[in-house]
Amino acid sequence: DRQMEERVAQFCGITGASTTNARRFIEKFRGLEPALNAYYNDPNALSSQRGTPGASTSKLADLFNKYKDPDGEDIGVDGTIKFCEDLSVNPEDVVLLAVAYELKSPRMGEWSRKGWVDGWKALGCAASALDRLRLQLAQDPQYFQQVYNYTFEFSRPQGQRSLGLDMAQAFWALLIPHGLQGGALAHVNTPNDDGDEEMDDGEGWKPQYLEWWFEFLNEKGGKGVSKDTWQMFLEFVRTIDARFQKYDTEAAWPSTLDDFVEYARGRLGAS
Repeated sequence: DRQMEERVAQFCGITGASTTNARRFIEKFRGLEPALNAYYNDPNALSSQRGTPGASTSKLADLFNKYKDPDGEDIGVDGTIKFCEDLSVNPEDVVLLAVAYELKSPRMGEWSRKGWVDGWKALGCAASALDRLRLQLAQDPQYFQQVYNYTFEFSRPQGQRSLGLDMAQAFWALLIPHGLQGGALAHVNTPNDDGDEEMDDGEGWKPQYLEWWFEFLNEKGGKGVSKDTWQMFLEFVRTIDARFQKYDTEAAWPSTLDDFVEYARGRLGAS
């Protein structure tokens, strides 16, 4: 039927398998995702068929070759777009930042052979891995920070120390709401001068403050965002109270954040 044909086409697109093998896996495991998991994780998934591909280096290398630039050694932007189409994932989906971290993407939209093979071998089936990584990125504060920090490194233009303002805002717009919604960026009370946890009203960073941050940066001007500002902004979002009252101007915050606190207080006072 048509549904089976669509599943077979997706299976073939993701794995590079023949339509015959695709149909066998889908029928045996009763669904696309279980079939994909079996295809990559169990070399003997079909007992009647010897040599069924598992999560082998050669099979993943074949998949890499499918998307690799014809004239280069790596997967580039065109291959990335094709891969996203085969997985039915938007190229601007936040989960691809987690994939870039896991596969050690050297630069945005590029994938090396070793990173690709080793990464997918550890992750397993791509389809189920995306759901798992998306959830982990939303809920796990430590994992969120790892992906967040890696995003700056792999998206920064070669030879430059800072990230362009437009690029930084685009990534913040993907990452910050995702972490807030899932709890990875849940508000953390900051210690007071005695070392005890300073209790506030329990409210921290609000979604609309991200727009304030962007408006502030655009008004301020400047060519880019430094690594220090990028990394400290994450800590700032986690710890600032909703009224920007408990910000310690004596602490080692970047001056950009000092100025933003004054800007935000002014906006709160005006409203």
